[in-house]
Amino acid sequence: MSQADFDAMKPLFSAITDDALRKPNMPVHIYLQEAQNLRDRANRDKEALLAVGFDWPLVESLPARIGALQLAESNWFTERDKREAAQLRWSQEAPEAYALRDHLLRSMRYAYRNDPALMAKVHEIAQGNSHADMLQDLSDIATLGRDFSAPLVAIKLDLAELDRAQERASSLGELLGQVQGEKVSNNQPLLVRDQAFTLLKQAVDEIRACGQYVFWNNERVREEYVSDYQRTIRRNASRKGQDSGAATGDQA
Repeated sequence: MSQADFDAMKPLFSAITDDALRKPNMPVHIYLQEAQNLRDRANRDKEALLAVGFDWPLVESLPARIGALQLAESNWFTERDKREAAQLRWSQEAPEAYALRDHLLRSMRYAYRNDPALMAKVHEIAQGNSHADMLQDLSDIATLGRDFSAPLVAIKLDLAELDRAQERASSLGELLGQVQGEKVSNNQPLLVRDQAFTLLKQAVDEIRACGQYVFWNNERVREEYVSDYQRTIRRNASRKGQDSGAATGDQA
């Protein structure tokens, strides 16, 4: 599916209400393959499905819906990778920034110890303990230190550290934005992925329901209208429950 085709489907995504929105309950690549297999099965059974009034355009829409979910999942995967990389960088670089902030605050408390007004400013900067507070602290420290540099020079502080503080505030601010964006509930790539999944699921559910109805007395064909992944999950859960029951019985 091209990006243009994908963009053309976005009105269908936005029409999905919050109540109707569904998240994948299995790996997306497996769901996509099951949807493709279902399309092939439905095409073989077209006359039987039409005989009970099935809305055939749903089957015809599967390639577009499948393609939309494939692209949406790829977009979300790319975005997620970027944010995981940002999280890794933050975990590596933030400790140094905190250490720089603490070092400069200690230096200012000593350098400005005889100036109540400057000490009040340092105390104000030190308030707050979030990551965002730390980055703002670095920026405020750089500004204050440049404005009142003489006492810092007197204690032999390297003023280049103020430039370092300003640089860290800027670069890590952008990085923190990427990290925190992962936690935002309305993350757009993830929302679009879930919308594309919902759109495909709506068609898949209808086709499966009709196939299970039509072939209620043909187990081999009816099974092809059931998710093999979910069937395996249920089978494994049932087997695990039986094994657990047997183990409990042995202990009794």
